[in-house]
Amino acid sequence: MTGNMIEVSNFSKRYGRFTAVDDISFHVEAGEIFGLLGPNGAGKTTTLECLEGLRTPDSGTLRVAGLDPSRDPHALRSVIGVQLQSSGMPESITPDEAMKLFCAYHAAPPRYDLLDRLGLGAKRKAQFHELSTGQQRRLALALAVAHNPRVIFLDEPTAGLDVQTRVELHALMRELRAAGTTIVLATHDMAEAEEMADRVAILLEGGIVALGTPIQLTATGAGLTKVSVHTTHGRLLANGHALPAVAQRAVKEEYAIFYSSDVGRTVSALFEAINADDDTLIDLRVERPSLEDRFLELTNGKRGN
Repeated sequence: MTGNMIEVSNFSKRYGRFTAVDDISFHVEAGEIFGLLGPNGAGKTTTLECLEGLRTPDSGTLRVAGLDPSRDPHALRSVIGVQLQSSGMPESITPDEAMKLFCAYHAAPPRYDLLDRLGLGAKRKAQFHELSTGQQRRLALALAVAHNPRVIFLDEPTAGLDVQTRVELHALMRELRAAGTTIVLATHDMAEAEEMADRVAILLEGGIVALGTPIQLTATGAGLTKVSVHTTHGRLLANGHALPAVAQRAVKEEYAIFYSSDVGRTVSALFEAINADDDTLIDLRVERPSLEDRFLELTNGKRGN
């Protein structure tokens, strides 16, 4: 399937005098994993809630699978799956009962296999209040995808999950994308967004400050490459070497760290300096700017409250 599954045009949302989202526009293509990033209070959750039909925008237009979320909420329910940050399920309901109930609402057969896949096989008969926070989030994920929705909204899906379940979730997301499902992923985990998202939008104070693929966003920043060097005698640790293209320096444990705008020139000069100092290289690491580096650059380190 091709074309745009989600279209957001000049969308704004206010709460009293506070503007949560300020005139943003973007689209999400069918079969794409789209990351929605930003510090707390940036407008991510408000944007998701309006797309999910839980809130009404004050201005602009929203379309999900061709539907207006605020005008077609019942039709929308059949094409979207939603995993919220917190679940509102009854404390006494079991995962088996919840799966049966949710799938009956969508006229779909229960997907008990998803409970097993997400590590809830031994807890299928346990009451919801007996589940750990991570298990409750896994259940919410299973319910969000059980009816094979065309669009899935995931709000911090891996928060509180163990490493193995996180890996399983990512594998499931890739399978869903391969089958044509569109996924909107709101997360604070920059490494997760960089690994999983085809494109990302970074929100700050209600506006979009960057939009593109993770590679595009990291390439348009300051672009400093981190070069970490560990030598036998540590002579690079002293700040006495004039190295080309180095904008910043740091020392961490036994490593001299250089932030370079031209890694080829810097590394070449480093080898020359090591030889001139009669030192010996033990380890050299070159790391390109990450999405987290770009995020912090754009937001000036703001994480919200």
